Amino acid sequence: MDAVIENDSEFAEIPTMPEDVFTAPLKRPAHVGEDWLEPKQTEYDSEDDAIWNDLFARQMEILPGRAASAFMEGLDRLDLGTGGVPDFGDLSEALDKLTGWSVVPVPMLIPDHIFFWHLANRRFPAGNFIRTRETFDYIQEPDVFHDVFGHVPMLTNPVFADYMQEYGRAGFRAMEHNRLKALGALYWYTVEFGLVQEEAGLRAYGAGILSGPTEAVFSVEAKSPNRIMLNVDRVMRTDYVISDLQPTYFVIESFEDLYRKTVERDFERLYKSLSPSFTYANSAVIDVDNVVNVGTQEYLLRGGRGSGARPV
Repeated sequence: MDAVIENDSEFAEIPTMPEDVFTAPLKRPAHVGEDWLEPKQTEYDSEDDAIWNDLFARQMEILPGRAASAFMEGLDRLDLGTGGVPDFGDLSEALDKLTGWSVVPVPMLIPDHIFFWHLANRRFPAGNFIRTRETFDYIQEPDVFHDVFGHVPMLTNPVFADYMQEYGRAGFRAMEHNRLKALGALYWYTVEFGLVQEEAGLRAYGAGILSGPTEAVFSVEAKSPNRIMLNVDRVMRTDYVISDLQPTYFVIESFEDLYRKTVERDFERLYKSLSPSFTYANSAVIDVDNVVNVGTQEYLLRGGRGSGARPV
């Protein structure tokens, strides 16, 4: 994931998004500056804290034996189950001692170049709001539970923490070549929906899996999805599902393996060879794949979430 700029001092200022880069237009709220950071963390009330506690308890019934050991160790180190939405200042203090990261509040999804800039400076932007009881089971825009519970424990792992910073740096190279969608696929299939092969079996490390009950089971146990060893060039050509369970998951051998396959890859040549659109469907298995298992795709073929299909 070679970056445009190697010197950390070059990331001190917010980068300018080139006019010809294709990205989703987002309107900046009037109360935040160009860095999109909230002035302070939301003061959550008792119901907000109760929602966090209930979400936390539900996940902790499901994740042991399914979540990556690095994630479970991160939960212990940060002590996220002490009650209520964690204080970002306390989290940042603990993270800084472990890996030099901090957690910063943002009002919503933020522009790609701002997101990259924060990651390049070892700041993780977290949604400054929590879902309601009505959206308890599914929320499309990531809230504080998804961002803090799902993402932050992995930032206690030094290798993964370095990977996240390098991903931020790599964003500027992707913008140069107008290939943010391809880089986004890499984030999706690793940071959000990645699996790791541990001695005890497949385990989830992706935040999109770990912050929800259904996919935590589906990703490692169901017969429907494909599970394929990570190939960076292949992943960056592969479409993905935003609002349903994934038809395919990509597996790493270790976080050192993930770092080596991405940070040491010559992305300059890769971007020049990539099509603007994806090459492979999200359910495809192709001849170059190192396959862990080929799924039945029953869940997808029955229509997925909208049809009420069982995630089997």
